[in-house]
Amino acid sequence: MTQPVRRDRGQISGWAPLRELEELRARMDRLMQTTFPFPARPLSETEEDPWAPLADVEDTEDAYVMELELPGVKKDDVTVEVTDGELDIHGEVKDKERTGVLRRRTRRIGRFSYRTTLPRNADTDKITADLAHGVLTVRVPKVASSMPRRIEISD
Repeated sequence: MTQPVRRDRGQISGWAPLRELEELRARMDRLMQTTFPFPARPLSETEEDPWAPLADVEDTEDAYVMELELPGVKKDDVTVEVTDGELDIHGEVKDKERTGVLRRRTRRIGRFSYRTTLPRNADTDKITADLAHGVLTVRVPKVASSMPRRIEISD
């Protein structure tokens, strides 16, 4: 089987997919740092970067509904806060005690954080949250006065 060949500065070299992935990640890091120039908080040795859970956001007629996948999380391990028009959901997925050998891990554990800016028509005083069957459902009602209404055109 033939291998792809890549030319670097006039020389022929073997294709290094891992090197290309590292270069791509470095470029993406630079792009993110220039787009969002906020300094990162340094993490201690015991801390890790929080990750964002998978989420669906639905815009219904009377509310915004967010569903976040949090399997195995207890409601005491999740915090839902609203500050200055931003919804912040954070907590921790704890590792469970195991008696056997863990052969594969694809589910994430550790601290998580999900943050979104709420639209102006969100009624932040009436937000509700419910955790059932590993799905956190956050319902953000819309302000009644901002609901669309049809206006008749007079002659």
